[in-house]
Amino acid sequence: MSQSIHDFHDDPRNAQIRIWVNGTLKPRAEAVVSVFDSGFVLGDGVWEGLRVVGGHPVFLDAHLDRLFEGAKALMLDIGLSREAITRALYDTLAANGMTGDGVHIRLMVTRGVKRTPYQDPRVTVGPATIVIIPEWKVAKPETLAAGLTLFTVHVRRGFPDVQDPKLNSHSKLNCITACIQATAAGADEALMLDPHGFVATCNSTHFFIVRRGEVWTSSGDYCLGGITRSNVLAVCREAGIPAREKNFSLTEVYGADEAFVTGTYAGVAPVRRIDGRTLGDSGEALPGPMVTRLQGLYRQLVARDVAARSMP
Repeated sequence: MSQSIHDFHDDPRNAQIRIWVNGTLKPRAEAVVSVFDSGFVLGDGVWEGLRVVGGHPVFLDAHLDRLFEGAKALMLDIGLSREAITRALYDTLAANGMTGDGVHIRLMVTRGVKRTPYQDPRVTVGPATIVIIPEWKVAKPETLAAGLTLFTVHVRRGFPDVQDPKLNSHSKLNCITACIQATAAGADEALMLDPHGFVATCNSTHFFIVRRGEVWTSSGDYCLGGITRSNVLAVCREAGIPAREKNFSLTEVYGADEAFVTGTYAGVAPVRRIDGRTLGDSGEALPGPMVTRLQGLYRQLVARDVAARSMP
């Protein structure tokens, strides 16, 4: 049975969470937006997923950089400064008593309410809609222990002049259709190719392989600028591990010693099988030696980031 790297064990505390909607903390059942909202009507907006450790959103500066860059590209006025959004995040955590680990935040910004359901941004009336959803949520340890199964789908990551993969937009249909195909094939996640047939990314995570002591990931031309992806490349450089951003094919994937995916939610997660092929030694325990090392280095990086943070 397929699973998702984003699966989690239900936490009863999530029934009582308070959600930040345009400056007001609302009970879960009352946290709603208009049916005329740009995000609902068109997927017109940008968002970030944030992992909370020690009461702090990890790598917050990089996440806000990406949020504001995406909003600027869409000519979307967020209406709040970075400092104001930071205070809103911490206020939301405090209101929910989320002062430790095991929390995930979804920060969403849409263009706002429209006077009629039409794509033209000029029919938007009023300010942007901003929502902060905090949940008690961690990746299932059994999923991480078992490793993921990937399936290469026919849905490609497209050229940036069609819909730029660098935009972390609300419109995720490209990834959703890939996810549907992978799930139908019994896999946990979709492995997606770029328009030239090289490996690009997964539908909700970034993809890496390990070959002969080297860590490879895609060129990055056809995937989101992943923050965990960038951090893994950074810790490789710090530790003297050869890491390459390059074009590579499925043939090179199938012959890899190890593979893993990265993302804000689960960090560094091992991959066991791709397109029916078990990677490395079929009897080898997961995670493999390189993934184990990278998981440790990434945890250290998270700890350093949290230690350097303070309440706003």
